[in-house]
Amino acid sequence: MPKVVFIEPNGARREVSAPAGKSLMEIGRDAGFDIEGACDGAMACSTCHVVVDASWIAALPPKCDDEQDMLDLALGVTKTSRLGCQIMMTEALDGLVVALPRLTRNMLTA
Repeated sequence: MPKVVFIEPNGARREVSAPAGKSLMEIGRDAGFDIEGACDGAMACSTCHVVVDASWIAALPPKCDDEQDMLDLALGVTKTSRLGCQIMMTEALDGLVVALPRLTRNMLTA
């Protein structure tokens, strides 16, 4: 089974199983990370924002305009920021490294 390395805001790295066909948002939530995903993957918010390690960005499909529009609402966006709901795990992404941003906009407590 593929794996994903999540880097938590405090710098801790944790490798988790990442079933092919699941989104990074789902994988992260299942692993107990604080990834809200308020819209449950409908690309209507930015609460599943992750920062993809630069060495992996070319392996991902490019962002669509709608994803970029949602990222414009996120805090701490970088050149390699993506919505976790838009990255579907595949065998080719085994070992993917993503960081959880230090700042988030949590829709449930806003």
